[in-house]
Amino acid sequence: MSHAISVRLDAEALRALNALQTTGLSRSEAIRSALVAAAARLWDKQALAAEVATLEADARDRSEMALVAELMESLRATR
Repeated sequence: MSHAISVRLDAEALRALNALQTTGLSRSEAIRSALVAAAARLWDKQALAAEVATLEADARDRSEMALVAELMESLRATR
């Protein structure tokens, strides 16, 4: 089922919509596509943040990161 909505676009949003439409998408397709893509980016950011939090909570992983950082520092060229 589809739902009709009304939206007021500022100049920036209108330029973005026009750019999407130049790819051959209709106005409705461009708007739907942009909404889905924006939501996917948001979900990806949230998933990445959760993964980072999990890794930061892992003492073994933090220890390994510290060892790698030490190794990299020891390999760095002196000036």
